[in-house]
Amino acid sequence: MKIQEALNKVLDKVDLKEEEMISVMTQIMEGQAKDSQLGSFLTALRIKGESIEEIAGAAIVMRDKAEKIKVATTAPIVDTCGTGGDGTNTFNISTAAAFVVSGCGLAVAKHGNKAVSSLSGSADVLKCLGVNIDADKGTVEKCLDEIGIGFLFAPMMHGAMKYAAGVRRELGFRTIFNLLGPLTNPAGANAQVIGIYDSSRLKQIASVLELLGTRHAFVVHGNDGLDEITLTGETKVCELTNGQIKEYTLVPDSFGLSACKAEDLDGGTPEENARIIKNILSGEEGPKRDIVLMNASAAICAGEIAEDLKGAMRLARESIDTGRAEKKLND
Repeated sequence: MKIQEALNKVLDKVDLKEEEMISVMTQIMEGQAKDSQLGSFLTALRIKGESIEEIAGAAIVMRDKAEKIKVATTAPIVDTCGTGGDGTNTFNISTAAAFVVSGCGLAVAKHGNKAVSSLSGSADVLKCLGVNIDADKGTVEKCLDEIGIGFLFAPMMHGAMKYAAGVRRELGFRTIFNLLGPLTNPAGANAQVIGIYDSSRLKQIASVLELLGTRHAFVVHGNDGLDEITLTGETKVCELTNGQIKEYTLVPDSFGLSACKAEDLDGGTPEENARIIKNILSGEEGPKRDIVLMNASAAICAGEIAEDLKGAMRLARESIDTGRAEKKLND
């Protein structure tokens, strides 16, 4: 299906089938779509509302066009990656959680980018922590195999995205591409915690992951707007496991923790956030540590080395308290 034909269909508020979206997305990722067509298509999709099959089809093409990161481990490969764009000013929670999860013995392929709506995206803070965010494929694979954690910088991994970058920037609003980052891990992560900026999309994204063959995932949205499991109140969760999707709510007490105020989780510049993460990994107590433990626990559960969140919480605490999480950063 040509993009012009797909555009007319979407303008008529008709969902594209997965194979139709694969055809259109292939044209986009190979530079065959004009900017005017791409801008119109992304806008029409946003107005209609992207369907499960459309998101899955787009993700399949992005995965196919991405650099393939090959990992020797047979253990589940974990990713802690949100959509970003939640408009809050927290520190980089899922980035800190990645080191904690890796300290538990799981391989973590942390997929990320520069800031979307905050001062500091995962790439920004990792650079301040001394991580080489521009590492090539071979270096990332070596890090994953030898250290158990590697950073997959989206622009390095998804070269074909260059064809859409200018149009996305000019449009200036969220498009289907904002949903695709967490769905297109180049290492094929099959155990994930995905934070979503929009609670109405939780079940949809869990269903997309099911179509894509993900093994175990938590798709989460905090009632305070966070694209993380939050410590300030309730978090809506869609958990995908064994091809089944369960919907439920988590609160801090689900982890044996007390709630905090939103300002307790505030971050700042990449340099300030790097300092916060170093302090957490070196054992500093408080709400910032607690929210990292919560999100790490979900990822540990997704990696299936703990039976439930309380067991995962124990492992997450041990990862920090024994210094293993901090060692992952220093390695």
